[in-house]
Amino acid sequence: MNLNFLKRLIVAVWFVTGWNGLLADAGDLTIRLVDSENVTFVGAMDRWDAHGDPRRPVDPKAKIDVPAGYLAAHPLGTGRWQFKDLSPGRYDLVVLIEPRIRIEGFHYPPVREFDPFMFHTADARESDRKQVARDISQTSHYENQVIPLYFAGEDKQIRVLVQLLRDKPTSYDTEYGEQIATLRHEVWQYTNQYGSWVKEKRTRLFDRILMPKRELRQWTWIWLPELGGIEVTQKSADLEFQLPNSFDSKQVRGLVPY
Repeated sequence: MNLNFLKRLIVAVWFVTGWNGLLADAGDLTIRLVDSENVTFVGAMDRWDAHGDPRRPVDPKAKIDVPAGYLAAHPLGTGRWQFKDLSPGRYDLVVLIEPRIRIEGFHYPPVREFDPFMFHTADARESDRKQVARDISQTSHYENQVIPLYFAGEDKQIRVLVQLLRDKPTSYDTEYGEQIATLRHEVWQYTNQYGSWVKEKRTRLFDRILMPKRELRQWTWIWLPELGGIEVTQKSADLEFQLPNSFDSKQVRGLVPY
C-alpha cells in the first residue's frame, strides 16, 4: 500500500472518530437561578486540573466585572441559562448582577502533592476553625484586611478560602494617580501537627484584582460553595440555585460595599 495514502487514511480515521468522540464526551448544563433579576452573565470554569494546578494562569490584569477564563452560558429566559457541550470536569460558576454584584462558586483544590480535593461538605470542627482563624488574625500580612471566608477539613487538614485586601497607600497610587486597591482570593491549608494547626507555605490563587479604591468599595463580591465543584459528565444536567435575596455583611461572605 502506498505510504502517503496510508498516512492520509490514518488522519481521516482519527478525524472522524476523534471528533465524534469529543462530541460524545460533551454534556449540556442548564442552570435555573431563583430570584435572578438583573443577571447579566453566567459563566462556568473548570478551574483546576487533576493535580490541583490551575488550568490557566491567573490574569493579573483581570477586571472584576469581566470574570477571566469563564465560559459564557446562553440565556433561555425565566432565569434559565444553558452551557452547551461542556467537557467533563468539575466546574465553578460565576454570576454577575447589575449593579456591581458578583457571586462566585468554588471548591478546594489540593495544596500539597497527593492531597485530595475538598468540598464544603467536609465540615471542620468549630474549635479547629477558631484556632485557624486566630492564627490568621494574629499573623502580619502585606494586606490590611485578611478575612477567612470558608473552612473545610477534618482532623488532620483544614483548607480556608481567604480574602486578602489592601486598600492602604502603596506605590501604585503614584503610578495611577489615585489610590489603588488590590484584592485576591486564595486557598490556604493548615496541617495538624501534634495538636497545633500550622499553615503550609504553599497556597492556591484564584484571582488578583487591581483597581481604584473608589470603584472597588462600591462592589459586592460574595462566594457560595454551592456554586462550585459541579460535576459535568457526558449526560445533560439541570440544576437550580437560590441566589441571596440580601447582601447584608452579616448574611453573606466576601466583599461588600464599604
